[in-house]
Amino acid sequence: MSESSELGTSESSWPQSAEDVERLNDQLAREHSIDEYYASSPYVIRWVQKRRLRLIEGMVEAAPGSRILDVGSGGGHVLRMFPQAKLTAVDVSDVYLDIARRNLSGYDVEFHKGQIETLGLPTQSFDRIICTEVLEHTTNPGEILHELARLVHPSGRVVITVPVDPVIDRAKAILRKTPVGWLLRNRIQWGGDRYHLQKWWPSEFQTLLEREFAVERRTLVPVPLLPFHACFLCRPRS
Repeated sequence: MSESSELGTSESSWPQSAEDVERLNDQLAREHSIDEYYASSPYVIRWVQKRRLRLIEGMVEAAPGSRILDVGSGGGHVLRMFPQAKLTAVDVSDVYLDIARRNLSGYDVEFHKGQIETLGLPTQSFDRIICTEVLEHTTNPGEILHELARLVHPSGRVVITVPVDPVIDRAKAILRKTPVGWLLRNRIQWGGDRYHLQKWWPSEFQTLLEREFAVERRTLVPVPLLPFHACFLCRPRS
């Protein structure tokens, strides 16, 4: 499901060039501090995100020295969980990359700026690939997934998460009508939902994933009855 069907916008308003994508992500990074999001957002958000991060860590199951690629690495908060691995952080935003450099100081990490499908990284060069809360910001998720399938080692794992925006949108609409919503006001938008170009139900996104990967596991966070995030453990197709 695209944002055009959900929010009444047209695909012609989506970013059209690499410069547009960079500008949009720099704007997101400046408007919504990623460090503050993890450290001082409302308690429920922090609780949900801690569950998401712990789930990603378990799905990745990295051994010391594993080659881990994080596509859309943001502020480096995900890669920070793997201090013994050889890390590669990719993002289109200089703002995010600068934050990640600070947060990953002392780690064995390479930084690359750009869209993953244009960087030309070596085929099958990563043991683990992470792409978390990224694809909803893109106009070409299928192309990106195809590139991830090229980059992962045949024995590797790919861990991908997306927000379940239809559920999040409904929850926020209900919350706005309560006294808590009045107190939070604009903080309800913490996370930059308005920058999402794609919106999926978990089953819809899994169908997209299965064009490139074998989906080994799907977990809904925080709980199946209230899924704010869909987390997928994928394997390369044999």
